Amino acid sequence: MKGKTLLIVFILVAVATVGYRWLPSHYNPFTPLSLDDPPGPITQYKLRRLTPEACASLLSQANQKALIRTQPVADSAGACPLHNVVRVRDFGPVSLNSSFLASCSLALSSALFVSQQARPLTKTWTGSELVRIEHLGSYACRNIYHRPDARRSEHATAEALDISAFRLANGERVTILHGWRSTKTQPWLQALLTASCGYYGNGLGPEYNAAHANHFHLGMRDFGLCR
Repeated sequence: MKGKTLLIVFILVAVATVGYRWLPSHYNPFTPLSLDDPPGPITQYKLRRLTPEACASLLSQANQKALIRTQPVADSAGACPLHNVVRVRDFGPVSLNSSFLASCSLALSSALFVSQQARPLTKTWTGSELVRIEHLGSYACRNIYHRPDARRSEHATAEALDISAFRLANGERVTILHGWRSTKTQPWLQALLTASCGYYGNGLGPEYNAAHANHFHLGMRDFGLCR
């Protein structure tokens, strides 16, 4: 009986070893993240575990592939110091109402979210291309909800972006405030918010609380909080 048990263990280890060897890299949590990795829990896990050096390298690749256009920003001191941040100018074919400051992780996650999810989901749900994202900002040196006794907001480290509206190639402009109440656009906006969970630590929308009635808050804190 003991010999049979050892044989079974040996077979299981051998199968696991062979399976691991042939496992596609995007299913393997121990291989480096690639910009071509599909969305999913493994990609999200890799995004969360990137070293500053690896993030910077991938962000550079994303710039070369025109998934995003960023410019380096000098570190700053003060009450809310910034380190290793960039200024995001656009997401390739998707323009912005204004540039914004972002940590490397926020910039990279946003580039992947827009290219892998926001653009194709918009085409699927609306039949038109996503051409512009409007936002309310990213960096703000403040506590959560401006409460003096609260911890620092993600905005204080440029690790969150508040998206307020989307513009389509057909000329339509859909705001979160009004679009969320429309039976025509709410399913599409809900699909975008749900998809954001695969890239950001949290994605908060109008159903989270009244403070988010007019925007999606996409931040790097936590892991997969999306509502």
